[in-house]
Amino acid sequence: MSKYKTSAMPQAARPSGAVGQGIVHESAAKHVSGEAVYIDDMMAPAGTLHAYVGLSTIAHGVVSSMSLAAVRKAPGVVDVITRDDVPGVIDIGPVFPGDPLLVGLDNTVEFHGQVLFAVAATSYAAARRAVQLAKIEYTHLPACLSIEEGLEAESFVRPPHYQRRGDVKQGLASAPRRLQGELQIGGQEQMYLEGQASLCVPDEDGGMLVYSSTQNPTEGQKLVAEVLGVDLHKVTVDTRRMGGAFGGKETHANQWACLAAILARRTGRAVKLRLARGDDMRATGKRHHFLSRFDVGFNDLGQIQALDLMLAGGCGMSPDLSDAIVDRAMFHSDNAYYLPDVAIAGHRVKTNTVSNTAFRGFGGPQGMVAIEDIIDAIARSTAMDPLDVRKANLYSIEEQRNVTHYGQTIEQNVLPMLIDRLEETSDYRARRESIRAFNAENTVLKKGLALTPVKFGISFTVQHLNQAGALLHVFTDGSIQLNHGGTEMGQGLYTKVAQVVAEELQVDIAHIRCTATRTDKVPNTSPTAASSGSDINGMAALDAAKKIRARLTQFACEHFKVSEDAVVFSPNQISVGDQMFSFADFVNLAYHQRISLSATGFYRTPKIHYDRETASGRPFYYFANGASVSEVTIDTLSGEYRVERVDICHDVGNSLNPAIDIGQIEGGFIQGMGWLTSEELAWDNEGRLTTVGPATYKIPAIGDTPPIFHVELLPDSPNAEATIFRSKAVGEPPLMLAISVWSAIRDAVASIADYRLHPALDTPATPERVLMACEALRREAH
Repeated sequence: MSKYKTSAMPQAARPSGAVGQGIVHESAAKHVSGEAVYIDDMMAPAGTLHAYVGLSTIAHGVVSSMSLAAVRKAPGVVDVITRDDVPGVIDIGPVFPGDPLLVGLDNTVEFHGQVLFAVAATSYAAARRAVQLAKIEYTHLPACLSIEEGLEAESFVRPPHYQRRGDVKQGLASAPRRLQGELQIGGQEQMYLEGQASLCVPDEDGGMLVYSSTQNPTEGQKLVAEVLGVDLHKVTVDTRRMGGAFGGKETHANQWACLAAILARRTGRAVKLRLARGDDMRATGKRHHFLSRFDVGFNDLGQIQALDLMLAGGCGMSPDLSDAIVDRAMFHSDNAYYLPDVAIAGHRVKTNTVSNTAFRGFGGPQGMVAIEDIIDAIARSTAMDPLDVRKANLYSIEEQRNVTHYGQTIEQNVLPMLIDRLEETSDYRARRESIRAFNAENTVLKKGLALTPVKFGISFTVQHLNQAGALLHVFTDGSIQLNHGGTEMGQGLYTKVAQVVAEELQVDIAHIRCTATRTDKVPNTSPTAASSGSDINGMAALDAAKKIRARLTQFACEHFKVSEDAVVFSPNQISVGDQMFSFADFVNLAYHQRISLSATGFYRTPKIHYDRETASGRPFYYFANGASVSEVTIDTLSGEYRVERVDICHDVGNSLNPAIDIGQIEGGFIQGMGWLTSEELAWDNEGRLTTVGPATYKIPAIGDTPPIFHVELLPDSPNAEATIFRSKAVGEPPLMLAISVWSAIRDAVASIADYRLHPALDTPATPERVLMACEALRREAH
């Protein structure tokens, strides 16, 4: 059973595919038919070589010997490169140094699976076979493999950051009740369907055309140019689509493009590098795992009075994006709750594992899980329904309770109303009573129920990334070509931005084609990340479309001697006074009168700022909100469970495309559910990742989808900020709705002790962990 409710812009006589219409994804048919072209599907130039990489087999040590003679002599091998063969820079760290392209002789290996050398051969199989022939010897060094070890050694990739408000010591000391605890929050593999892949084609004058499965073409362009030792204008990066990314291709696509580019430069032939799934999982970063430790003071009504919270992110061997990721975890450690006296410490812990990186939510989910753990603990301590504790702690419209711990005012606070709405539509109270009765009568099977909110900040927290560009061409037959800096990874960005142009120029979307994101069309672009794709690229495209519409309007006024009011754009037509033209005829007329039909657009997000010295500011343009109710059943003798029903109400403002938004909410929820339940990353004592494929790393299957799955888009809630048609971002926030599943599982476990005790349940809540939590609670209860 599935039920959908949507809220979109009111419909009138409008072009097909305009803003607010739930049209299908522009590549939907290609996705399911297999016609969509990805990097490995491209018609490569004749003579293309296939590259592969040799990976380290230890977690920490010095390369004392590297014999590649057998590799060079292997059948089909054309070239082999090591660190000494890199013509330009070696370090490809995206923000801070620490990510060597290759680890060479006498260099230090920092994780199991780090790249030592690369091979180009006449076939993919030949390249993979050749890398196995290398003989590498190491001088072993002690490896730090856990957050706890890193904290004890004070081993960090970046300095800690602190956010404070009020007097935490006094607040804790004066609180009527007080709890301490800690939580291990697991990481997550992006598990994109299309693995890491790049195809580099050498050009004349030392140029390079790079086809890359990347969320960040501009950064790829910059790093390829730097490792080749050339100016940026000699490198073009082209990305038509990715088969999923989820943050894993924001920075970790760069290495493979750089290696392929060096081999292409040396051989004068096109080179394709595609990682096998197991090596992809070994060599690329995941969602950061976190350790949360808290000391919370609260009153008898469950209201938090003071919180001392430590968040430690397991960053792996280098900074990568960890500074911003741990920052975002800190920003979201309040989730939807006002914290009067608070101190939050964020540590960026170095370990000898692959450098962790972006993943949908970018640290925000880990911060939210930490505070929801605390809320549930308070509920058990006070014998209150967890929902009542959540409602007691929500931000309110009162001035003294509407400012975050970093100083941003909550200006459009829809959560109290949204939660009340969901509580009613999901029949929460009646189901709670029914579940209590069920649990009282059943000793083996137990049910759990939880309603959890989401308040997620929208913007890059690095200010300069909040900008976008677009390029729009109108051709004389009325067809339109659109290009912008956003990348398409299945989320529907190309579709939504095309809808924006269709709305502004009043043409059917069938007349608009969004072309591959390319650095030679729109330069200096930001990564498609931070849920900002539609916000910033849509505004840039709107800016370009407005310029063309203004030119056409001015032309009509001058050519036909009429006022601007006499020029009306209607679906696929332009009327000038009492004359009516098709859009195609009118732009053809404008062309013959030498009117420019091409325009660039630009946008930068206003209002945002953050001062790290004072740990205060407005890092987010606005907040996206939602809430979900999950019901689960667990088997207390095996730890197995199933999600029986999910109800979601999510605020997307004026939806640009309700169908795509609902798809993002459903998909994000299931991905978040996987993170918190079945997706467990495991390393052995030598630092070797042991979950390197779908046989050992379990993402949710279609059978894990709740049989009852209700999704509603909150109606009548346009964005208070001047976003693109008053919409709100929907890429990342839905993932955190799945916290309700984890909370519901704990609710079911807590029923073993009649809800009097708070079960310890780290994430992911695998059946093994659930079983151990049940057993521990039974022992504690007796």
